[in-house]
Amino acid sequence: MLTAEGCQGRRQRFLGRLKPAHPVVLADPLHLRYFANYYSEGLSSSADFGALLVLQPDGRTTLFHDNKLPGVGAAFADEKTALPWYTGQGPETGPRRMVLRAPVEANGGRVHDGIGDPLAPQVFAITADMRRRKDPDEVALLKTCMRACDAGHAWGRANIKPGMTELEVYAGVAGAVYAALGHYTAVYGDFTVSPGAKKRGGPPTPHALEPGELFILDYSVIVQGYRSDFTNTICVGGEPTAEQQNLMELSLAAIAAGAKELRAGVTCQRVYDAMRNVFDAAEMADYFTTHGGHGLGISHPEPPYIVRHSTETLVAGDVVTLEPGLYVDGVGGLRIEHNYLVTDAGSERLSNHTIALV
Repeated sequence: MLTAEGCQGRRQRFLGRLKPAHPVVLADPLHLRYFANYYSEGLSSSADFGALLVLQPDGRTTLFHDNKLPGVGAAFADEKTALPWYTGQGPETGPRRMVLRAPVEANGGRVHDGIGDPLAPQVFAITADMRRRKDPDEVALLKTCMRACDAGHAWGRANIKPGMTELEVYAGVAGAVYAALGHYTAVYGDFTVSPGAKKRGGPPTPHALEPGELFILDYSVIVQGYRSDFTNTICVGGEPTAEQQNLMELSLAAIAAGAKELRAGVTCQRVYDAMRNVFDAAEMADYFTTHGGHGLGISHPEPPYIVRHSTETLVAGDVVTLEPGLYVDGVGGLRIEHNYLVTDAGSERLSNHTIALV
């Protein structure tokens, strides 16, 4: 979980850069997570509804929410104000979203991170820049995501076998994640066989796994809105061909080359080129058709982007993925991925799952 101190520090830095003369009203779910540790669980009746965070110029904060919204108890704000909507004993007071209109009107009549608001571009520019530089409480929460994701990958390596459906793999991985966390959460990503370039990923289907197929296990675990994202590819039945093993060896060399370049001040283009050069030397670069990695945190993906025509530079505090892969029709598609915290001296690998075809 994020900490009260972390949220307060982020609010202070935000206000210090924005320098508002009037209250700032925020409603974007990402901003509520980042500044107040408020997260509406996606698997709930309140998934489409949120709250308002009002930041006064002097730093005082109030979280306004309807009386049925879950997750408010874990949020950090100087005041939390519940607004009546539905008690279960009588009719609702009106459309649920409109409950929040009164505090908006009382604080200037604007939602400053609404897309149409004149201040929105500045608000989003400041928060996007701040979010690149993860605070210690954010890193701790991301590590919780990583450990749960590790548990799911371990289950996959131990249990994926011929005859099992992709949906059964998903259920098993998700169950291992829930057990590691001690509660359920959203688990999403690629749980599918890749025959090559024609299908590089996708959600699980009723397809029954066949010996020799390459199964891409690339998924995220969400905890309080923060998320992991890392990958292994498994050869169903445990007997990869020489060509499939070659794809894995090249991808392992590529991810090692990219990781070697990770540190603050290095361009994302340089990291991408380090990985692509491994494939190019083996005359396989044309089969590397996905991005090389991206930032990770409250959303997925988020800056920076490690791509073929990148314009960004790594900063200390970035959490990024490296995910090289090769997709060869007739052989299969293969992708691997680790997550890293970028530092001034290099990087810390946050994911610790085993990467291997068998």
